[in-house]
Amino acid sequence: MMLYVIIAEDVPDSLNRRLAARPAHRERLKALQDEGRMVLAGACPAIDSPNPGPAGFTGSVIVAEFDSLEQAKSWADADPFVAAGVYARVTVRPFSKAFPA
Repeated sequence: MMLYVIIAEDVPDSLNRRLAARPAHRERLKALQDEGRMVLAGACPAIDSPNPGPAGFTGSVIVAEFDSLEQAKSWADADPFVAAGVYARVTVRPFSKAFPA
């Protein structure tokens, strides 16, 4: 297994779509966590605040273990946020964790 970073960029005004698809999105993240494959996951607030309110979010970042780049891309493509039209673009890359050791 290797780490991969999934960097997703939201479409403009994605907040309502994001909120509607959030429970299913979080279920998939929880499954990765339960399997011990999750390093981190979170949203990027559109403003300098941990709770951006109606400003919403500009995207998401996930770092998790997968067997291959193809598997990581396939997992990312099946995200409920993709199906709901939250993401404008999703990039998946191999990731080499340096810190914390």
